[in-house]
Amino acid sequence: MDIRPGKNIAIKVPLYRWAETVAYYRDKVGLKVAKELRNSTGFVFGDMTLWVDRVEKQSQVDIWLELFTDDPDRALEHLESPRRDELEPLDEVNGLWTSDPAGVVLLLRNE
Repeated sequence: MDIRPGKNIAIKVPLYRWAETVAYYRDKVGLKVAKELRNSTGFVFGDMTLWVDRVEKQSQVDIWLELFTDDPDRALEHLESPRRDELEPLDEVNGLWTSDPAGVVLLLRNE
């Protein structure tokens, strides 16, 4: 089974901490802003994009990782992880949500 790192890491941040978290990565860490959306700011993070996402109804920070695979369904079976499609819509992405034993959210998707 071929599973490899994707191109995105997301930090899901509660609404009340979002602006200061974006400022921290931009102004203190010095990361270059790659893209700004209404509820998300993406930073250049080596070969990846680090997204700081504002989540209105969340009380703690979560880290979400993207993994590439040619067959997301088969990868899910291989990992023996739960399917977590309720987390966030995957509009035009061929993939699915799952999580590791510690609860880190994983997006298994085609590159």
